[in-house]
Amino acid sequence: MVFSARQYTAVVDGIREMAKDTWAIRLRQPDLAQQITPGQFFMIRPADGSDPLLGRPFALYDTYTDEDGRPVGVEFGFVVVGKLTSLMTDWKVGDTVEVWGPLGNGFPVPSARHLICVAGGIGQTPFLAVAAESLGVKRYGSPQRQLPKLPESVTLCYGVRSQDYLSGLDDFALPNLQIKVATDDGSYGHHGFVTELLQQQLDGDEQDVEVYCCGPEPMMKAVAEVCSGASVKCWLSLETPMACGFGACFSCVTKVKEDDGTWDYRRTCVEGPVFDAERLVL
Repeated sequence: MVFSARQYTAVVDGIREMAKDTWAIRLRQPDLAQQITPGQFFMIRPADGSDPLLGRPFALYDTYTDEDGRPVGVEFGFVVVGKLTSLMTDWKVGDTVEVWGPLGNGFPVPSARHLICVAGGIGQTPFLAVAAESLGVKRYGSPQRQLPKLPESVTLCYGVRSQDYLSGLDDFALPNLQIKVATDDGSYGHHGFVTELLQQQLDGDEQDVEVYCCGPEPMMKAVAEVCSGASVKCWLSLETPMACGFGACFSCVTKVKEDDGTWDYRRTCVEGPVFDAERLVL
């Protein structure tokens, strides 16, 4: 059965600080939690008032369940950068918000022997659900997505400015998940860029690898170039600003290559946010 996006009222079920200027919020909304898949997103705005008027997009971090194991809510992470995210740090358990989703096309079912997830900044948020599904820990969607064959290994390469901005490492403590961390200032893990960690992985790995990536656009462009040079399939989850979330406003378009070598615009909220890196004009 295929579900389309719907607008819901959700209840704040929890809020926690994950790192410097970085928070996570749980929203209790069983219908959304049962439908959403890794890499999809939803739009959120306050239930009362009109400031801000438009919703903001947030990627699924993970779903959470009740005592019987049924998905009852979604969790998402965010960095405080604007009006809504500043207001959200003051939300309390029991507050109601408007949410619509699930939106967009998420990550494909992994098909390679080794899946490498590359994250920069808050770009690690889509990969908790990706890793949990790829390792056989959880299933998502309705009907639940089936993986014909689980990857033999899953690696998260995660880069931030400094140790202060590392968020969710405890959440990623999944069985058999390999975690590689890079910081720009060397305060934790590898001193350098996350692309250097990716290059190390590809240099030491055999064939049959694919890469999922999310983060700042310059980092994703660099990841796409590394993967192209190594002939490795790469999928990018774009963090394009959005206004509506369902394709009506055309404010989130990105350039995508056509089969004849030309390019055209595609809406990130509808055709994305996950795109084949080879098709993007970055």
